Amino acid sequence: MKLQQLRYLVEIVRRDLNVSAAAARLYTSQPGVSKQIRLLEQELGVELFQRRGKQFVALTPAGRAVLAQAEQMLDRADTIRRLTRDFAAPDQGELGIATTHTQAGFVLPPVLAEFHRRYPQVRIDLLQGTPLQLADMAAQDDVDLLITTDDPGLYPHLVLLPVAAWHYGVFCRPDHPLVTARPLTLAAIAQHPLVTYSFAFDGHSALEDCFTAAGLHPRLALTAVDTSVLKRYVREGFGVGLMAAAAYQAAADSDLALLDAGPLLPRGRVYVAFAPGRFLRGYVYDFITQLAPHLTREVVDEARRLRQPQAIAALIATTAPAALI
Repeated sequence: MKLQQLRYLVEIVRRDLNVSAAAARLYTSQPGVSKQIRLLEQELGVELFQRRGKQFVALTPAGRAVLAQAEQMLDRADTIRRLTRDFAAPDQGELGIATTHTQAGFVLPPVLAEFHRRYPQVRIDLLQGTPLQLADMAAQDDVDLLITTDDPGLYPHLVLLPVAAWHYGVFCRPDHPLVTARPLTLAAIAQHPLVTYSFAFDGHSALEDCFTAAGLHPRLALTAVDTSVLKRYVREGFGVGLMAAAAYQAAADSDLALLDAGPLLPRGRVYVAFAPGRFLRGYVYDFITQLAPHLTREVVDEARRLRQPQAIAALIATTAPAALI
């Protein structure tokens, strides 16, 4: 039995029993993956998959039992590799981060610049996506950390730690009637077509709930996942932009007005998250503390041990800024 065979087994299951997709993910050939699965089954003396012709249709009971052990073995092998690298080359390696476009483009640049200054030999892999895409990345164990702003319920198997508070802002052109609206109201905003995130009106978001609770049904002019794209279309006159206020940059956005919506629009949190069994290298802990000084290595390790959101919230209440409590 080889670890690579177990890796093939796990990846096939992750890819919904699609051997071709698993092979592409592992940078190998579909016939090679199928051959190794057959060899593994021959060695173990059991079939791991139910088949219809050459197609895998389900795991057998034995396959489910072997899969659970295989995942643990691969996790342990990965931990050993990471642990020994931390001894052999503590300042070298990779840092994989999955995050939203807004965090990648407007919040993380100064943090990552300082991290790069401290660890110039650590390659940073920055992946961007919607909250649902980030959840998929976490499920596939593609990255060290997730940095997200969405509902923590999307990530039930991760350790989530609050980093900072965030809130929506109202973006519009300087000559827009909302600029002089006194007071600014949700009803006034809803009178204009909106430009906002593609996930902001998807049936479960706090922003959509805010309008619905007020009996308002605004018209969406354009949605996208990238804040830079949204700002461009606000400039083109598509409508009023509702997006993270942190994305406003005074110099670059001097042709836009940012209106403070106060309590009108929902506020949320930025979270950093990781898989509870993932070994975090020393520089990953340093990055987390750089991102959020209240998240020291001791706090991160204690949160990993606690696991439960309520227990983590009680822990964070003893260390975090008041805005997060």
